[in-house]
Amino acid sequence: MTFEQALVKASEICARQEKCIFDIEKKLKSWGVEEPVASKVIDQLTKEKFIDEQRYVAYYVRDKFRFNGWGKIKIRWQLKAKQIVGTSVEEALGQINDDEYKDALAQLLIKKRRNLKKDDKRGDDKYKINASLIRHAASRGFEPNLIYQLLDSE
Repeated sequence: MTFEQALVKASEICARQEKCIFDIEKKLKSWGVEEPVASKVIDQLTKEKFIDEQRYVAYYVRDKFRFNGWGKIKIRWQLKAKQIVGTSVEEALGQINDDEYKDALAQLLIKKRRNLKKDDKRGDDKYKINASLIRHAASRGFEPNLIYQLLDSE
């Protein structure tokens, strides 16, 4: 694949959906584009603002919190897996409203509690139920101290 072909194909993807450098590098590699050409394509896309890591992080954080119900820990780790770390991540996470964040966790715990069956192994044991709720909320990336705080306030 030539530089021009790769650039056109990658720019079409970036025009449809917000992408980061890691995602585009992965695509280029899967298309068999050689490293020097891929590097040139990434540079061109960045220069033309098809790829903007800061913009990507802002959208990613907002979408994963609102639509997937993820906590800050999981969002941070997923961005790290895409090789995105630093102040832009912390700034985007800081944009999440604290009240909305706590409310999202509370709703997650309420929904999970409703789904726990009374007749399973946990029975009415408050500690086993809380352990299950803590594991579930932690797997969604919420901070343990916030989980404990909400469970204790019940």
